[in-house]
Amino acid sequence: MLLEYWNAAPVASIIFIFTLITSIYAFNNTELFGKFMLHPYSVSKGNKLYTFITSGLIHADWMHLIFNMVAFYSFGFALEIMMGSWKFGLIYFVALILSDMPTVFRHKDDFRYSSLGASGAISAVLFSYILFQPLTKLGIIFIPFLRIYAIAFGVLYLIYCVYMSKNSRDNINHDAHFFGALTGLILTVILKPGIIPHFIEQLSSIWQ
Repeated sequence: MLLEYWNAAPVASIIFIFTLITSIYAFNNTELFGKFMLHPYSVSKGNKLYTFITSGLIHADWMHLIFNMVAFYSFGFALEIMMGSWKFGLIYFVALILSDMPTVFRHKDDFRYSSLGASGAISAVLFSYILFQPLTKLGIIFIPFLRIYAIAFGVLYLIYCVYMSKNSRDNINHDAHFFGALTGLILTVILKPGIIPHFIEQLSSIWQ
């Protein structure tokens, strides 16, 4: 089974394994944890630019890690098969960087603010997947019996991200979720020129 995953989606396999190992190791290594976190104050001054990438390799706690890795496992391997390995890798790592750009601008003067986790890149993976499979039924966390079309889930997700970005005090980087999703959509359209007709065709099948 593991060999099948590796052969079909090597980039997703490497990201999945490496993120698990790095995150678990960082749970018990506060020095690495602090070094890898995105610190907008420092980044805005040209320091610790590498944390655009490394912040996506660590997570706040086990729940954060499990949630992100389940989401990545659910969509990342399938997306790499549909996109191709180098395009999938490009979407993931570009989204890691671009999804955090607004956070850096927003918190560039806040020395106490830091951010971590792969949520921005995983949002990009999810929304790229939605362009390929908009009618896949997705469950909603905490409401497992309710399953809705992926396209509907995506719209609700974006609305939720915008609202929570403006009103939330839960220490979750909702900006990264939103801009990661947009990055996934835009890059998929660029890298897969036929994706828009495919997306429309998939949606039109509802009424056929």
